[in-house]
Amino acid sequence: MSATSERHIVVLTGAGISKESGLDTFRDADGIWAKVRLEDVATPEAFARDPVAVHAFYNARRSRLAGGGVHPNAAHEALARLAGEWPGRVLVVTQNIDDLHEKAGSRNLVHMHGELLKVRCAACQRVFPRTSDLGVGDACGDCAATGTLRPHVVWFGEMPMEMERIYDALSACALFMSVGTSGNVYPAAGFVEHVGLSGDAHTVELNLEPSVGASLFAETVYGPATEVVPAYVDRILEQGW
Repeated sequence: MSATSERHIVVLTGAGISKESGLDTFRDADGIWAKVRLEDVATPEAFARDPVAVHAFYNARRSRLAGGGVHPNAAHEALARLAGEWPGRVLVVTQNIDDLHEKAGSRNLVHMHGELLKVRCAACQRVFPRTSDLGVGDACGDCAATGTLRPHVVWFGEMPMEMERIYDALSACALFMSVGTSGNVYPAAGFVEHVGLSGDAHTVELNLEPSVGASLFAETVYGPATEVVPAYVDRILEQGW
């Protein structure tokens, strides 16, 4: 395949790409959901039942991310380089709520599960940057309502963000890359099938180990993200796929 401006790329990333930056994954044996019940902190029902506990969970994660000790790794940087040097469009769709893709330089980016360093007002729907702790008594900076601010993240049972844009890009891409995902969470786990039904795009999984849907990919490459992603990006930029 030769590199032409018509050959667009969609990259899906999951928690595995940020693990080597020091952030916990969710579904590993030692991941977040092995320590905390998602039903207690990551559903609308949990927030309605105990907003103090939910805020505490996200405040701890926000503090970790905003503290300055978490940095993009070579995989994040390679994807930003791909977007900068590839002549077609490159869209990064991330399931991660961290800001490591932005810090690495990615600009054409969709946070389908939201962003940890932002909060949203349930009353006026305004979204605000936030690096400090959030509490139940905090007031919205726009409508002044109190008790209405929540993390700007997608909880289980809620619709992921920008799905129309994502599916449009999947339908038009020539290469779909899945990086560091478990293949357990839909709708992201179904993206490879959508690409397969939409045309003749090449699909590749870059992961530490096979995902649940590994057999659906035309190509698989396994190893640490900081090794396999830069190597695959080099290959794309040098010879395509």
